[in-house]
Amino acid sequence: MSMLKTLFGMGPKVDLSKIMKQGAIIVDVRTPDEFKSGHVKGSINIPLDRIQGQMGKLDKSKPVITCCLSGGRSGRAADILTSNGFEAYNGGPWTVVRGMKG
Repeated sequence: MSMLKTLFGMGPKVDLSKIMKQGAIIVDVRTPDEFKSGHVKGSINIPLDRIQGQMGKLDKSKPVITCCLSGGRSGRAADILTSNGFEAYNGGPWTVVRGMKG
């Protein structure tokens, strides 16, 4: 049962603000136009459709927090990064991540 809870997001929550304090890289996976309309200060823009080819730009020694508009694309990006050896977390909507960063 606990595995199902984790799969459906009802398991233990990760403290993203703590991960940010550890020097996490924030990757916004929205389109460049969406990114230009507003984003988390210090985040980098790598659209979801380019994440596979641009992972080399990221430092594997640091955790990565992905964000987008609603959390869907960032969830897919976090899964891709995790399956490629990154410590990656879905931060959900960029506005929420921005609020955590201060």
